[in-house]
Amino acid sequence: MRAGLMVLPVAFLALFFAYPVAAIVGRGLRTGEGTWEFGRLGEVLGRPDILDVLWFTTWQALASTALTLLVALPGAYVFARFDFRGKGVLRAVVTVPFVLPTVVVGTAFLALVGRGGLLDELWGVRLDTTVWAILLAHVFFNYAVVVRTVGGLWAQLDPRQEEAARVLGASRFGAWRRVTLPALAPAVAAAALMVFLFTYTSFGVVQILGGPAYATLEAEIYRQTAQLLDLETAAVLTLVQFAAVGAVLAVHAWTVRRRETALKLVDAAMTARRPRGAGQWTLLGTVLVTIALLLVLPLAVLVQRSFDGGLGYYRTLGDADAGGGTFLVPPVEAIGNSLEYALAATAIALAVGGLAAAALTRRAGRLVCGFDALLMLPLGVSAVTVGFGFLITLDEPPLDLRSSWILVPLAQALVGVPFVVRTMLPVLRAVDERLREAAAVLGASPWRVWREVDLPLVRRALLVAAGFAFAVSLGEFGATVFIARPDNPTLPVAVARLLGRPGELNYGQAMALSTILMVVCAVALLLLERIRVNRSGEF
Repeated sequence: MRAGLMVLPVAFLALFFAYPVAAIVGRGLRTGEGTWEFGRLGEVLGRPDILDVLWFTTWQALASTALTLLVALPGAYVFARFDFRGKGVLRAVVTVPFVLPTVVVGTAFLALVGRGGLLDELWGVRLDTTVWAILLAHVFFNYAVVVRTVGGLWAQLDPRQEEAARVLGASRFGAWRRVTLPALAPAVAAAALMVFLFTYTSFGVVQILGGPAYATLEAEIYRQTAQLLDLETAAVLTLVQFAAVGAVLAVHAWTVRRRETALKLVDAAMTARRPRGAGQWTLLGTVLVTIALLLVLPLAVLVQRSFDGGLGYYRTLGDADAGGGTFLVPPVEAIGNSLEYALAATAIALAVGGLAAAALTRRAGRLVCGFDALLMLPLGVSAVTVGFGFLITLDEPPLDLRSSWILVPLAQALVGVPFVVRTMLPVLRAVDERLREAAAVLGASPWRVWREVDLPLVRRALLVAAGFAFAVSLGEFGATVFIARPDNPTLPVAVARLLGRPGELNYGQAMALSTILMVVCAVALLLLERIRVNRSGEF
């Protein structure tokens, strides 16, 4: 039964992930006679410029991870233990940056810390083309990862265990260190690994804020592929990134399984209470100020820039000629395209990810462990490689999809599937296996067992997974930029095209489209919050 559930996810990943990536690597490492030239690996990796890229990619990812944990862990505690007005809205605000296109965030931070930006106007300080700009943007992106991963578990830890330790004579810090920290350690490790993964493969932020002085592996792969057409170097860098990501995901899978099997949890609604005392109110205020400066301010600059000309930038989105020939169609059509593509990608991600999560419900076995890590690989492998691979592999019958609209949703679904799996898997594993066995003994078919037993218990998780897949699909850029047709651009692609052309109108239109994308993502996440806090189980 479990093996049967893996058929569709394995086929999907093999055809639309492994095949395109392998094709790119093969073209780069094979000679004209069809033989493999692995000596190219040492040649490329021995180049001083490539060594600099590898070193910068690694240390900036480590620094970004450490800074994100330092800034976000207090926020995780506040969202887990405190109950205050506007908490649901604030949680959605915290999550919005995670689904925004990197080009949008890079430009917003450039407006804050670059020439003529807010810091430059107020204090004459510029941070563009510096590592600090990159690190702050990475914290902006990944703050929600720590809050959601660590805070979600923290909210379900029974506070009475720590209180019992204090009754037995432990100090507040000692009780936290001996009771709470060991229970949180797997979640903190999982969050740290995910942040490291996202920052290790950072592309748009580094491109915009790093300038020519800094480049990650992802940015270098793009340069070698799209600008220099050096597929050999790009293939070697892809293999290096693939190996690094595979190692990180293997460790991540282990920490997630440990977290899911080792803890006894309680209802999160039982642990949150209003802040008490000056210390707790000060902590809440500090976290709110951090969110305002680090997360809300860049988004506010984005909105403010979109209204610099009143509603003029929004009105010109309906005119295909207003941007000087940037588009074949009015830019406003990118909104409808993005929504249609995201809905299709969500349906694909739910089908593939739901089956994969069901197959992974049984924790034991090397096959299951390997399958779990495989499902996460699309998050870490170069989206540039995947998108370019689509172009050179899906171009012949029976898979000639270059002119098909489904190509974009397929690429977006690759990013959505891991989120569906990670959202549904803990809930599916929490279902008592005896319920399924009892239904089977009474004569229910496997389909009816799933419909009558599993579905009522996991439908909230299913809706949350759909919301995350939809939001992530809306913001996907790395692969989509290669395969979106000129007459059917998505919102991120449209923003990138406008930002790539000079002129105040193009910049204003980019800010307007970015604001629309941000609002759509925020609405989707607010709906998720309503589902998450609904304890009745009725929809």
